[in-house]
Amino acid sequence: MFRARERGHLDARVVPESLIALHAEDEDWVAWLKALPELAATYLERWALTIDGRPLHGAASLVLPVAQEDGTPAMLKLQPLNEENAGEALALRTWNGDGVVRVLQDDQATGTLLLERLHPRSLNHLPDDVEATRILAELLARLSAVPAPPGLRTLADVAAAMLDDAPALIPLLADPAEQSLVLRCAARLAELVKEPGDRLLHWDLHYENVLASDREPWLVIDPKPLAGDPCFELFAALNNRWDDLVATGEPARALRRRFELMLDVVGLDRERAIGWTLARILQNVLWDLEGGGHQVEPVQVAIAEVLMTLSV
Repeated sequence: MFRARERGHLDARVVPESLIALHAEDEDWVAWLKALPELAATYLERWALTIDGRPLHGAASLVLPVAQEDGTPAMLKLQPLNEENAGEALALRTWNGDGVVRVLQDDQATGTLLLERLHPRSLNHLPDDVEATRILAELLARLSAVPAPPGLRTLADVAAAMLDDAPALIPLLADPAEQSLVLRCAARLAELVKEPGDRLLHWDLHYENVLASDREPWLVIDPKPLAGDPCFELFAALNNRWDDLVATGEPARALRRRFELMLDVVGLDRERAIGWTLARILQNVLWDLEGGGHQVEPVQVAIAEVLMTLSV
């Protein structure tokens, strides 16, 4: 086990090569990753922690299994502070462990979190994707019942920015049919933007962000919090585990069933759910175009086309 009682004395191998490789072309990330061993050592010392397992990571964070001074297991999450994760601790504390991982310590200045230990088994590991969707929807119903606290980003602002950016970016799509599709997504967003909602949203609620736990069967992790309409949450559940839909031989029908299940369990209005999900597709397309892309991902085209057939 590693123990840090002096800053900067943690072995650099604590940072997995796979995480370094993910960001090898990004100068800001490279600099952050080089400083990461010292940053980790700081929090191991500050919170009296001992590393007791193999380092883990997602696309944007390092997670160290640790033991607290009394031996209680926990997870130390280190991440570059940005607009998306700045409210993570606030959101998790607002949900107060109801369906979500508990925060044990946090430092708002760096976005570093000490979290309760969960198991490395996500809803992606459930063989039945319908059961996985139902569990995710039940968790979404609990999370979205909570009003957003002051100080979070709002869906109103996010939506307004999308509508501002869309006219200049959508023409960059190479396929006129895709331009037409995305313009329809923008039109649906324009109809909803005046009623953006006030619930506490996770914004990235997909199957890998729900982990097995001893306290409850499943708990949600890794929110990118936002204040808004819970209908804005559905896209991630539709877009992920896509291979399960394809495996049915009728992906469009299976997608409709998944969408209807989410509506029924969470209790959402169909037209608003369609509109805000199309807005999520618009958001993804605009991000891709800003990054130099020129087409819509085929799965997102498929989701948009199915949802548009469901709209009255």
